[in-house]
Amino acid sequence: MVENVVIIGSGPAGWAAAIYVARASLKPLVFEGALTAENQTRGTLPLGQLALTTEVENYPGFPAGNLSQFLDTAIINDKRQYMAPHTGHGVTGPELMELMRQQAVNFGTRVITDDVVDIDLSKRPFRMQTLEGMEVQAHSVIIATGARANYLGLPSEDRFKNRGVSACAVCDGALPRFRDRPLVVVGGGDSAMEEATYLTKFASRVYIVHRRDAFRASKVMADRALGNPKITVKWNSHVEEVLGSDEDGVTGVRIRTQPGDHEEALEAGGYFAAIGHTPNTDFLKGQLQLTDKKYLVWTKPFRTHTSVEGVFAAGDVADDYYRQAITAAGSGCMAALDCERWLATQDVH
Repeated sequence: MVENVVIIGSGPAGWAAAIYVARASLKPLVFEGALTAENQTRGTLPLGQLALTTEVENYPGFPAGNLSQFLDTAIINDKRQYMAPHTGHGVTGPELMELMRQQAVNFGTRVITDDVVDIDLSKRPFRMQTLEGMEVQAHSVIIATGARANYLGLPSEDRFKNRGVSACAVCDGALPRFRDRPLVVVGGGDSAMEEATYLTKFASRVYIVHRRDAFRASKVMADRALGNPKITVKWNSHVEEVLGSDEDGVTGVRIRTQPGDHEEALEAGGYFAAIGHTPNTDFLKGQLQLTDKKYLVWTKPFRTHTSVEGVFAAGDVADDYYRQAITAAGSGCMAALDCERWLATQDVH
């Protein structure tokens, strides 16, 4: 059997694509990722990056309110029973992703909890093999594997993720836990400058911790950060530990500065890693055109086509600029429509 559409990935892009493809009666198959220790460490478990977040305040359609009754009826009990009681602050990341997943399933999407580890795009039908040894053929593929945030690799970062440790100021900066408190941003590139400047809208003070004595960011971005009175730079410094407690989450950051081997504890209510993202494209083994940062390239303006006909890309795996849930979902819709129309030209319905 050759599948009409295989969707690889299970974030907002993957589920949005699945919803549209399923409603077009194309019976999509989604590989949502494997439940492995490696995926947990890398942050690539099923449901994408949003499954690793708490409150989501900027996804349209979910204002603050009690969603518990709706969640009870919308999500199957096998999954609902593992969700924390709803807090009333809009929707949480795991809730939003489970709702998207269930919506796709309701329209007939089939879901397999496994990773695609090998894929052959040299001829059609495309061939894939999963971690558990399953082999699948498909007329078309939508790649929505996302991009994972880079962290320093400190155990304390992992301990406080979603409790004050974040990699997205635009996503999380306005949350109550960060307002009117000092915050720490780690990095020295344009992303770090942008994150730090954005956070000054909410924080009492923002510390940029950078391991060198000059930023690698563009001059205009660096000057903007350096000229902001709410930003303090800790030069020639590196983070040794994120400080906090199970009760309060992040309460500070311990840094060490060279020369002089000076140690300092910065009071902080939040820690933002701004040292880049890594798109999940390794499994493609160079079969599709990538940018210099290893993101998939859309080869047609305002379309989701990749360099191989019949293969489409959606979400953060092809977006190193916006990286928002709503833009990922939007591109998932685009990929589904592009895929459906392409299949029609191939007489696949």
